[in-house]
Amino acid sequence: MGKLEGKVAVITGGTSGMALETAKLFVEEGAYVFITGRRQEVLDEAVKAIGRNVTGVRADSANLADLDRLYEKVKSVKGHIDIVFASAGGGEVDKPIGSISEQLVDDTLNLNVRGTLFTVQKALPLMREGGSIILNASNAHLKGYAGASLYAAAKAAVRSFARSWTNDLQDRKIRVNSISPGAIGDTAAFAGISKELTDYFVSLVPLGRFGLSTEIAAAVLYLASDDSRFTTAIDLVVDGGMSQV
Repeated sequence: MGKLEGKVAVITGGTSGMALETAKLFVEEGAYVFITGRRQEVLDEAVKAIGRNVTGVRADSANLADLDRLYEKVKSVKGHIDIVFASAGGGEVDKPIGSISEQLVDDTLNLNVRGTLFTVQKALPLMREGGSIILNASNAHLKGYAGASLYAAAKAAVRSFARSWTNDLQDRKIRVNSISPGAIGDTAAFAGISKELTDYFVSLVPLGRFGLSTEIAAAVLYLASDDSRFTTAIDLVVDGGMSQV
């Protein structure tokens, strides 16, 4: 029996990288997953890659009407949710103060902060007691990386949500944790970067390499499963030590 046998999971931004690998792993462990993505053709490919026990819903996590449609679909197909992995997010990390536009602020906060908040809030009527919520933060909020202040601030807010929502939801025994990935080499953020930049990032990681999306998926599985039944409000940093030394 898998670690998520019979569970129902919602994974936003689940069409690529860490979230897609998490969806695949959840299904392998017995879950039924709902994944979201903004582009239908990419969403269809992700559903095909997962292969079974999956429904794809086209949705932008910053669009509240899209989130309503997502949860209407979940309700009609499964009727409840056990796990939410609010993974949709992103931003620019090469924008030092002095170069940040109003539009970039709106876009970054809408997706990472507003989107995460309403992804979780709108899931709550369907969440079972004892469920698990995992929020996708970033190790950027742990260090003062040049050019990343806006993105880091947005992810710091996500990490803070895990603390406060743990108290908000304690009567329902719903656990809320965040995960903070570091430099994950097989994601879009690191695709096609130069050898010089690759060498620079690797030099910051004590383990001497980029991480893999499958390694993030394994960490999310821990937070989603009963293996972490006495774990809540934490920020699980998975970055090869990059932000810790």
